[in-house]
Formats: sequence, C-alpha cells, structure tokens
Amino acid sequence: MPSQEKEVLNNFAESDVWRVFRIMAEFVEGFETLAPLGPAVSIFGSARTKPGSQYYEKARNVAGLLAQAGFAVITGGGPGIMEAANRGAKDAGGVSVGLNITLPHEQKPNPHVTIQMDFHYFFARKMMFVKYANAFVIFPGGFGTMDEFFESLTLIQTNKITHFPVYLYGSEYWKGLLDWIKAHMLAESCISPEDLDIFVMTDSEDEIVEDVARRFITENFSKSSPGV
Repeated sequence: MPSQEKEVLNNFAESDVWRVFRIMAEFVEGFETLAPLGPAVSIFGSARTKPGSQYYEKARNVAGLLAQAGFAVITGGGPGIMEAANRGAKDAGGVSVGLNITLPHEQKPNPHVTIQMDFHYFFARKMMFVKYANAFVIFPGGFGTMDEFFESLTLIQTNKITHFPVYLYGSEYWKGLLDWIKAHMLAESCISPEDLDIFVMTDSEDEIVEDVARRFITENFSKSSPGV
C-alpha cells in the first residue's frame, strides 16, 4: 500500500468520524448481548477490596442470593467487589456478567463471569449498567463507585430513567457521606427532601434481595426506561 494511502487510513483511524463508528459498535454489541438477559442487578464497589475481607464476602453473598432469586448479576468485570459479585453469582449457578473497561494500566477481567464484554468508552459501558439492571447495589468504593452512584441518582431525579431501587451497602462506610448530603446539599436547598428517598442505606443482604424481588413482582419495574 502506498505511503499516502496508509497516512489517509491512519488519519481516519484517529478521527472523530472513526470514533463515531467505534462508539456505535460498542452500543450495538452491548444491546445485542444483553437484551436477552432477563431481570438483573448491577453491583458496584472498589476494585481494591481483597478476597476474604468483610465487604468482599458480603458482596459475594448478596450476588449469590440474587442469583438464587432469579436475577442475573452485572459488574464491571474486574477485581475486588466486582470479582466477589461475579463469583457469588456463578457459584450459585446464576448468570454472571462482566462489563470490563480497557485502561492504560489494563484491568484484567476476573475469571468468574459467564458473559464478558470489553468496552473502550466509559459512557457506553455505564449505559449497559443502567439499561439492563432492575436495581443497583453499591458497596464501598472510590471515585468510580461514586460516579456510578451519583449518576444513578441524577438520572432518577431528572426522570431520565424509571425510578429503580438503589442500595448503599455498609452504613459505617456511607454514613459520613449521607450526613454531609443532609447537612449541606439538603440544608442549602440544592436537593429536595424527597431526593433522599431515591436510595436506601442498609447492612442487610437479605433486605436487599427480598426488597428487589418484592418490588420486581409487585411494582413490575422493568428495564424499559425513558431516555435509556
């Protein structure tokens, strides 16, 4: 191939037009892969949580109970809480989905997924978390976990998606954040009192699973969400 043609192809591969095709491909693949999934719950938390630690074992147990109740479990596919949740779902004989993200220091997929996808773009990946989940369970984590938590609150608050359950697991970890939200966001009228009802803080795995199952049956909340 002449050098001029190679240069044209290289320039196209780095162009915004090329990125549109890559973004579209990630959405199409995600929709085709996850559309048949059935009821599912997305579980988030730190990639740094070690096996055997308190929250690792709690996430593993929650995922196992959800799988036994008939829910697929969706995670970011990496280590830590993600690995724990995928492991719990797979060990319980359920569907264990890992939506991995390619990073400069590559995040390796954990070995406990039954459906694996790799994403280049965070926003395409986050769309799949929201669109194909009937609830979010959020364990202690860092910036990425906070991002996923607050994005879910924003989408529900603005009615961009149907109000589905959001659970913060671990009151010892989350209480300080909730106190700050009440003392500053609420006190200064940056949010409304009813916005605090968007999520629930809990220390009970059984409460999460029973509430998700009850709401799925009685309220018939689904993955079909306006704007998503």
